[in-house]
Amino acid sequence: MAEVGADEQAAAELSEAAHTELLNLCEEQYAQLEKLQNDILLSEPGFGENPQEQSVNRLIATEAELKQWLTVEPKLLTANSGVLLQEGKKEILKLCSELEMVVSCYEAKRAKLRETKELEQKWLEEKKQALVAASDHVKRLQIEKEQISEQSILQDTKVKIQKMKVYQERLMECLSEMLESHVPLPESDSSANKKKKNATQEFNEDLISLNEILELLMNKALETPHDPYVTIDSTFWPPYIEMLLRYCIAVRHQEDNFKIRLEAFC
Repeated sequence: MAEVGADEQAAAELSEAAHTELLNLCEEQYAQLEKLQNDILLSEPGFGENPQEQSVNRLIATEAELKQWLTVEPKLLTANSGVLLQEGKKEILKLCSELEMVVSCYEAKRAKLRETKELEQKWLEEKKQALVAASDHVKRLQIEKEQISEQSILQDTKVKIQKMKVYQERLMECLSEMLESHVPLPESDSSANKKKKNATQEFNEDLISLNEILELLMNKALETPHDPYVTIDSTFWPPYIEMLLRYCIAVRHQEDNFKIRLEAFC
């Protein structure tokens, strides 16, 4: 313990001695600086000379002094190791303090950048989710549009078919009325002969109208287009068949005269 105390006291004395020596050196340098300043002031020319020439001379002197100082090797202010150690410690402590400030600044900046990075990542994740949601919405709208389009086409087709059916029924009704009015079935009381009258009455019991004949021909042509012929039986009144064939509304079979079909109007 005594040795440690002695070492600490010696270090304190050395530090005090180094401090005193450094102060003395500073006073000597300051005195030398004052002397040089006084010499410069005394060497300056009078105020009566040309100010421009005086400035040029001062500039030349300053450049010459600068060249001289550039050629001079720097020297230590003192060779005392204690003084150098103390100054070195001060410089190192100052440098450490500055480095600590720099480190703290960079840590603060890094924390700020980390916070900014987290915010940017969160924003990017939200944008990705929004993009996925928008893509799903677009796909759903496209599917709904396709379905609506198909449904609308189907609905329009149904409406057109219904209109065509109504129009066909109206045409058939008009045709039936026209045929009943202009081409009626033979009446039993149109003959003057009683025998002929009885025969015609028996013949008229199973006859079908021209409208029914045309309906049979049209249904046969639509239902079985590969075999559109209708067989003629006793229910077909021969004048009707002859009229249909004469006016090219129906065509007789080439091999069977008891078969007719509707003419292909195209």
